[in-house]
Amino acid sequence: MEWMAWTWPTAIFFMVIASLLITFTVLAIRFPETPRVGVLRIETTRGDRLFITLLGSAFINLAWLGLVGANQPFALIVCLIYAAAVFRWV
Repeated sequence: MEWMAWTWPTAIFFMVIASLLITFTVLAIRFPETPRVGVLRIETTRGDRLFITLLGSAFINLAWLGLVGANQPFALIVCLIYAAAVFRWV
C-alpha cells in the first residue's frame, strides 16, 4: 500500500478505536443499560457517550494543532479529562 503513509502511531490509533468498539459491544451484550439523562438533557447510552467523546476529542486535537502547534501529548491529556467529564456528566 504505497498510496498511504501507514505509520505505527496511525496503526495504534486505529487499533485503539477498534478495541474500544469491541469492548463497548461486549459491555452492551453482557451488561445492558437503560439510557440516562445528563447535562445535555438528552438520553444517552455508553455508545452515545463514546461517540460524543471521540467527536469532541477530534475537535480538541484540531484546535490544539491550530492554536498551540504539534505538541500533541498535552492535547491527549486534555482529551482524557474531556472523556472523563463526558462519561460522568453527559
